[in-house]
Amino acid sequence: MIKAKTGKPEGSRSRSQIIALFIALIVFIMLLFANFAYLNTQANYDKQYIGHAGELRVLSQRIAKNATEAAAGKAAAFKLLSDARNDFAQRWGYLKKGDPSTGLPPAPSTVRPEMRAVQLDWERLLKNTDAILSSEQTVLSLHQVAATLAETVPQLQVEYEKVVETLLQRGAPATQVAMAQRQSLLAERILGAVNTVLSGDENSQQAADAFGRDAARFGLVLNGMLQGNAALKISQVEDRDARARLTEISELFEFVSGSVDEILETSPELLKVRESATNIFTLSQTLLDEASHLASRFENLAGGRNTGTIGGYVLGLLALMSIILIGLVMVRETNRQLRETAEKNERNQNAIMRLLDEIEDLADGDLTVTASVTEDFTGTIADSINYSVDQLRDLVATINLTAGQVAAAVQETQATAMHLAQASEHQAQQISEASTAINDMAQSIDQVSANAAESSAVAERSVEIANKGNEVVHNTIHGMDNIREQIQDTAKRIKRLGESSQEIGDIVSLIDDIADQTNILALNAAIQASMAGDAGRGFAVVADEVQRLAERSSAATRQIETLVRAIQADTNEAVISMEQTTTEVVRGARLAQDAGVALEEIEGVSKTLAALIQSISNAAQQQTSSAGQISLTMNVIQQITTQTSSGSTATAESIGNLAKMASQLRRSVSGFTLPAAKAQAVDKA
Repeated sequence: MIKAKTGKPEGSRSRSQIIALFIALIVFIMLLFANFAYLNTQANYDKQYIGHAGELRVLSQRIAKNATEAAAGKAAAFKLLSDARNDFAQRWGYLKKGDPSTGLPPAPSTVRPEMRAVQLDWERLLKNTDAILSSEQTVLSLHQVAATLAETVPQLQVEYEKVVETLLQRGAPATQVAMAQRQSLLAERILGAVNTVLSGDENSQQAADAFGRDAARFGLVLNGMLQGNAALKISQVEDRDARARLTEISELFEFVSGSVDEILETSPELLKVRESATNIFTLSQTLLDEASHLASRFENLAGGRNTGTIGGYVLGLLALMSIILIGLVMVRETNRQLRETAEKNERNQNAIMRLLDEIEDLADGDLTVTASVTEDFTGTIADSINYSVDQLRDLVATINLTAGQVAAAVQETQATAMHLAQASEHQAQQISEASTAINDMAQSIDQVSANAAESSAVAERSVEIANKGNEVVHNTIHGMDNIREQIQDTAKRIKRLGESSQEIGDIVSLIDDIADQTNILALNAAIQASMAGDAGRGFAVVADEVQRLAERSSAATRQIETLVRAIQADTNEAVISMEQTTTEVVRGARLAQDAGVALEEIEGVSKTLAALIQSISNAAQQQTSSAGQISLTMNVIQQITTQTSSGSTATAESIGNLAKMASQLRRSVSGFTLPAAKAQAVDKA
């Protein structure tokens, strides 16, 4: 007991040491991670600083290149120059003020001298760059004018050479020829002056002035050659071809004369642009060196962070030492706990053996045993055992009482289940007979439904036949109407034919009269011819021929008259026959119409009959379906009844098994000895 009491302060000290070492370990690890995080962040910053400084070097040269090209009049160079300037300003702003998007802080104060040097050169470079960009329109416009002049001036020279050739061919004065030749040379000087202005060297201003003077001189001479100029002693060119070419030259020169003022006004600005480009080129070299020096300073700063790495190694070593000390303290605490556990186990073993001796009779079913409750850890166990024995006594008594009650109830329930099984069997037999009767009724209803369906089909066929007959009757009536109309039309045509034959008879009578008169005239002519003697012999022959022709016409007329009369007789008979036929057709149409009405009545009756038969068929089918459903329901009831019978039998068997189990339960608890039973046994003894 003394060792146990002295062990508590020792264990408390060990736990305090372990906690302190764990706290130190956590602190060292946190410092280690913080150191590594700081170094990683600074390394990332250094990488961004070096990257921005390197880009500044590249951008300084890009600005110089684009500035030179922009001053030379390249339109794309202005956009590239603006992009390079903005990119340089952005990266320089990151170094001066930091980059919020990446969390980059401003450059450290240790590089301020280098930053100041870059800042001064950048400000001068930016000023010259802005000057070039602000003159973009002027530079591009001037170079566009120069390009146009480069195309126009050679054309002026070519045209003046043609003027010289024309003047020489026409024998013009030598002064005019010389003047035209000097104009060609003057045009070449104008082009050279423009190129000198665009070059932007120290002679560009003088070249601009010379361009203005030469252009003015060229215009005066050209105007003098066209109109004459007494002050300059230039005579007017009279040759038509030469004047036409001079007019073309005047039109070409209009652009040159219009560009003089623009070139003179913008040449100083172009000179400033050239100077800015030169300054940018010079400053870019200095800025390149200073940006390189700044990048080197950032690299040196990155290399000087080894001290932080050494600090991280020291913190890691301290953390490792803390882990070792924690292990040593935990091993010592574990050994102490093992010793205390061994002593405690020995005491517990003795208490357990004492408790086992007291409850040894409990294993034989003696529920009168009571365990001794002590202050050891077995005291609680003994108290629990005593409580369990008390509960077990009550349980065994309850089991004995319940087993008797269950046995009595089981006998009654078994008798009821057997009676229920017999009733279920009888019910199943009755349901089977009812199901058979329902099936027979369903078959009869099926037969009725089939007969009704067949009758419905026959009625429907009757309706179809009556409908077809009605259609045939209507078609017949329609055909008879058509026949009647055609007969009437034919009768009308035959009547018109009779009328036409009557007219033919009249015409034939007229022809007959003409033939008679012709015959009389022929006789008179023959008489006159015979009276004339030889002079009328030829005419007598003609008179004979006319007489014979009149006789043939009269004979033909009589034949036609006979045919016309026959046609009139046949026509009258045909008209009478047509009228009789029309009367019969009308009578047949009426009979067919009566037959159609009868067929429509038959069709209506057949439809009604078909509807009634269909209703009978539907009702029979519905009854068949209901009978089938009832049969299925009876089968289900029969199955349920059979299952109920089987369940009742099984229940009876289960109840019998329950009775056996109740007996077994009483036998199983008969081995326990209760205090009351033990007292009765002692009294009997």
